[in-house]
Amino acid sequence: MNYEAWLMAGVLVVMFALLIWGKLPTWLVFLGTLTITMTLRLAPVDELLSGFSNPGVITVAALFPIAAGMYATGAITIASNLLVGLPEKLRQAQLKIFAPVAGASAFLNNTPLVAMMIPVVKDLSQRTGLTATKLLMPMSFASILGGASTLIGTSTNLIIAGLIVSAGLPALNIFAPTLVALPAAILGIIFLMTIGNRLLPSGTHEEDDYKKRRYKAEFMVIDSSNLIGKTIKETGLLEAPGYQLVEFEHNDPEDQHQKLELASHERRGLFHRLARLWRTRDRRKIGEIAPEKAAVNPNQILQAGDLLTYITDRDTLPGLWTTIGIKPAIGLDLKSKRHTHHLVEVVVAPSHPTVGRYISELPVRENPPYRAEIVAMSRDNSPPEVPLKDFRIMGGDIGVIEVEDDFFYQSRGQLEFSLTRRMDGYRIQRTSRATIAGIIMIIMILLAAFNVMSMLNAALLGGVALLLTGSMTPRTAWQSIEWDTIVILGAAVGLSTAVTATGLSDMIAQGLTAIGGSNPYAALLMVFLGCILLTNVITNAAAASIMFPVAISLATSLGLSFTPFAVALMLGTSYAFINPAGYQTNLMVQEPGNYTFIDFARLGLPLTLLVGAIVLILTPIIYQF
Repeated sequence: MNYEAWLMAGVLVVMFALLIWGKLPTWLVFLGTLTITMTLRLAPVDELLSGFSNPGVITVAALFPIAAGMYATGAITIASNLLVGLPEKLRQAQLKIFAPVAGASAFLNNTPLVAMMIPVVKDLSQRTGLTATKLLMPMSFASILGGASTLIGTSTNLIIAGLIVSAGLPALNIFAPTLVALPAAILGIIFLMTIGNRLLPSGTHEEDDYKKRRYKAEFMVIDSSNLIGKTIKETGLLEAPGYQLVEFEHNDPEDQHQKLELASHERRGLFHRLARLWRTRDRRKIGEIAPEKAAVNPNQILQAGDLLTYITDRDTLPGLWTTIGIKPAIGLDLKSKRHTHHLVEVVVAPSHPTVGRYISELPVRENPPYRAEIVAMSRDNSPPEVPLKDFRIMGGDIGVIEVEDDFFYQSRGQLEFSLTRRMDGYRIQRTSRATIAGIIMIIMILLAAFNVMSMLNAALLGGVALLLTGSMTPRTAWQSIEWDTIVILGAAVGLSTAVTATGLSDMIAQGLTAIGGSNPYAALLMVFLGCILLTNVITNAAAASIMFPVAISLATSLGLSFTPFAVALMLGTSYAFINPAGYQTNLMVQEPGNYTFIDFARLGLPLTLLVGAIVLILTPIIYQF
């Protein structure tokens, strides 16, 4: 081994040590490693940077806006509600997610599938309380297991199939790896749902005082809501970590009118004001939750106009606000489309004209400079005791309001609020565009699945179509791209060229060939292990191109059929479970799940051993040497 190969091996060892250490961002470790490799001139600069123009990397970048567009229109949420629903137990959720994702990945590119399922899993976690960390990484692994089951399920299998034809060997059919890969996928998913649960992080974290702030929020079921006719339990709106439905009121127009009239007359009387002060004086801390009322009936059927009252924290409040089918119950109706509205947290200044007034008395001026709907209120970080319409506003109260664009341009806003904070990252889904977005996504997948055009071309066309149809804004498209994931992927592809250029890959292949010897089972083992090693060190496509000539050499020298070696190549280069950079879907779930390198290794290593054993046992039996 020449000194450049040794040097490259040392650089990779340091990189993996830093990843295991986990104190530096993953993208920084990869970019730093690429920089060191460039500085040491271990490969040409254009080859080291080739990853950032690689079609596979750009495809992943193009798929992020597709997923964002599907989520922004509610298309993926509506589809997931039909297919996945709201499972109450983790294992039930895993079965409803992993099996369909694995099955679909066998015939469709798993990258867009995972991209679109990530927000589904996050929403499901919020609404059911199930831990997202127990779902995201296993979902990626399930897509890999399913994708390896057919020739078209993963681009790596197609690359190997093309290399086989180029070498003058008989072409493989679409289900060539299925007899081995399908049992491996089934047992692998069972492992993920059982032992794997114990190996995954819990996702719990301590909250600071800022996140512990509690609000009272009131929402109303809108007309033509998809929630009408369902029970509260079926909608997932009863309770979850961070929020609880504490009061439910059926819509009765006549009764509501009488109550409003009575309340209005009462507030005009001095006696009522004094009585209210006497009843609430020093009764308990301001904002403390009132004594528990009768529990809300989870089997209550929703209808238009029903009032839902929640006690919620700041983190989960935006999720309630974006729920399809409900809207804030109090405030001035906004005239613009809801998908253009913003969620804003404000602190009421003592000079605000509403101070001392009840919320039911709003607006307090004839021509307010802005219109807003009140989503929730909090005082001293605690929810009010009384219904929001009976809550009297005081300076220092914290409110969350739904506003239009012009709210941010009103000069009075700076005088009437001590602090205004836009809650970025949360938007109302434009459900009127859900059908259009769904059709665009289906066409995109079909164009790529039937090789009408590349996945990159189809994804770019799909993104443009989403923009032109108003299903997504340019800002949403740009912000949806996880640039750290793109940096990691681009750097990983560049480092794979350095592994080849320095001769490190050839030396690894020669060593595996020497170990394989004259035993066909040992040779098959070396090919599979070599694929696993290189796939988790560089990329699966690079591992396939490096290990293919090694497998050809071993099969030819031993006078064996190449078919079992081809299957070992396909599965070995697909099973990238240990290093998140080994497969693009792993990188896509790493940040949303807040996973570390150790988290992947802890689950990925035993999974690799399990499916590897299945492959090495079944392959020689099903495909004779």
